[in-house]
Amino acid sequence: MPELSQLESTPWLLPLGVVLSLLLIWLIYRYFQGRSSALERALATISFERIDGLIIPNADDGEIQIDHLLLTTKGLLIVDIKDVQGIVFGSDKMQDWAVISKDRRYTFSNPQPMLFDRIAAVRQIVREVPVAGRILFLEGAEFTKGVPGLVCTLEELTDEFGEPDKKAAKFKIEAFRPHWDLVRKAALTTEVNNTFGQQRL
Repeated sequence: MPELSQLESTPWLLPLGVVLSLLLIWLIYRYFQGRSSALERALATISFERIDGLIIPNADDGEIQIDHLLLTTKGLLIVDIKDVQGIVFGSDKMQDWAVISKDRRYTFSNPQPMLFDRIAAVRQIVREVPVAGRILFLEGAEFTKGVPGLVCTLEELTDEFGEPDKKAAKFKIEAFRPHWDLVRKAALTTEVNNTFGQQRL
């Protein structure tokens, strides 16, 4: 049996294969952990409080879900996160956006109209406070034919909504907080994350 004799003559092949497999698993884990950490750091940089999994009434007497609502120095910010790998083709007016990666091509519905609905639902509660929305594409997505109006990267998000002046930030946040509390009271379901606010104010 030549295969058995070959294995017996190279006993190091099996443990080497195990080590390489574990190394590959570790590298994959570190890659996704790094992406998650970068996202959390960016959200922590711009938000003083955050609500995840928020469900509030909408204008049609129904309900609407908001994955991430942030209290920032610019007002309230809704963030929709897209984790895609490849070249993305999309525009404000296109009904479907396309992604072309190394191994496949697929489409998904333009996410901006639904984001406008989420913005309107929050504005219906807070009225006079600025409410913005951004569709955040994580690292690995590339728009080569123009970027739709509400799309941004992590760096662009922190540049737009960050506030380096801590004294000014505290004043602005306190002005927005009563309106933030209105959203929390109107919420049908929430997961409230206050850790950023406790650390920074």
